Amino acid sequence: MAITAATAALATSGPSPQRRAGPGPWFALTPMLGWLLLFVIVPTLMLIVVSFSERDALGRVVYSFNFENYIRAFDWKWLKILGISVWYAFLTTVICLILGYPVAYFIGRSSERVRGLLIMLVMIPFWTSFLIRTYAWISILAQEGLLNALLMTLNITSAPIGFMYTPFAVVLGLVYNFLPFMILPIYTSVEKLDGSLIEAAYDLGARPARVFGQIVLPLTKPGIAAGILLVFVPAIAMFAITTLMGGGANPTIGEVIQNQFTKARNQPFGAALGVLLLAIFLFSLWLSTKFRRGEED
Repeated sequence: MAITAATAALATSGPSPQRRAGPGPWFALTPMLGWLLLFVIVPTLMLIVVSFSERDALGRVVYSFNFENYIRAFDWKWLKILGISVWYAFLTTVICLILGYPVAYFIGRSSERVRGLLIMLVMIPFWTSFLIRTYAWISILAQEGLLNALLMTLNITSAPIGFMYTPFAVVLGLVYNFLPFMILPIYTSVEKLDGSLIEAAYDLGARPARVFGQIVLPLTKPGIAAGILLVFVPAIAMFAITTLMGGGANPTIGEVIQNQFTKARNQPFGAALGVLLLAIFLFSLWLSTKFRRGEED
């Protein structure tokens, strides 16, 4: 009777007043908001301001407002370099997706005991410095390196092959360094798959290809979209790998921006290229968000 009376009282008392959040959550967000302000918003605004400026004869920034840097950025010479950068990033993303999806699926469908070991193997490259990993590949691909020595020992080639300073070396370095960023988001989506759906499809007579195309792939598309974004966006602006393994033969937009801020001492033009690159990043993020919303709808 007491429970019934209490329930009736709650039902007739009407909705309870909404509690307003106190200042505590905002204080908790203060460090993150401060970090975004100091290291993201302020530098971006400074980059935009400098991009509309010009430099004097000594290479100093003269603050003005003109569009000369952006007009110059759309010259065919720079658009060609941007196209090469996008092509490298596209190839890197496609190769990482082809190599990373089976690995992520295998890890996600493994037992929990094995899964932790496999994830650790994927994360092993992050235990060493980025430059050490890059120089390791340089020593492997060099004319006197391990790969050429192996090919000549097996009598596959009679002379060393020039692997270094080629598009092959650049894409290989990009794939090696960004492959974990493709595997981990896809693994997260695969781990959440409901195994009963896959089993039900097999029980109804569906073949493996149909199960993958109509059940597994649609349910893991959010992880694929996240992996593509995490690989494609930074691969466009990566200049360390393209400089070390490409030798500057086919410069990328990241190398050009670096040279404008250092060797050429033309910070306004480098800033304009950086702003255009930022616009590409935001466009990629918008496409990814739209893709995810389309999948949810």
